[in-house]
Amino acid sequence: MKKAKGLLVVVSGPSGAGKGTICKDFLEKNKEAFLSISATTRKPRPGEVHGTHYYFLEEDNFKQMINEGGFIEWAQFCENYYGTPKKAVTEKLESGNDVILEIEVQGAMKVKEAFPEAVLVFVLPPSMSVLRERLTGRGTETPEVIEKRLNTALWELTIAEKYDYILINDDVTAASKRLEGIIKAEKQSVKRNNEFLKEFTQN
Repeated sequence: MKKAKGLLVVVSGPSGAGKGTICKDFLEKNKEAFLSISATTRKPRPGEVHGTHYYFLEEDNFKQMINEGGFIEWAQFCENYYGTPKKAVTEKLESGNDVILEIEVQGAMKVKEAFPEAVLVFVLPPSMSVLRERLTGRGTETPEVIEKRLNTALWELTIAEKYDYILINDDVTAASKRLEGIIKAEKQSVKRNNEFLKEFTQN
């Protein structure tokens, strides 16, 4: 039986929900999975490194990649562009490796169109008040930007019903473990094992 294609897992959620921290914890414990590094036109936050956290691009370069078909998806969010470079993702999936996309909801819907088999996971904190505390605690944004992100979070919640799973981030380790459980369960689903069922009757 040939090696199965990797699973494409989209992880989204409001800014401050902790999706990046969950993905980091998951990837540290699952070495055969890969995080797709997104490209963005926003400025790096303190400690962020080009090519590790994001590919930080000038807007002209980003638009050139759009025109060349270099993204699986791209979207404009809070006045910045974000996108998922295509080549690295498709190569990893074909090699049988799982790929995690940590992207915004607009991009997630585009991925779902291009890859109907993708698994969409929406990360939320326990409450809106906790989300506000996390955004304020980062100390990287003005009160105006924080309010804008909170309003955006309310809009994102209207899209959450189109996802496959809701993941509450009350504790990073526990949430990471639940993400691992989602991926393991998906790999055993009937829809992902139709080829095995067909081969089974022939042996």
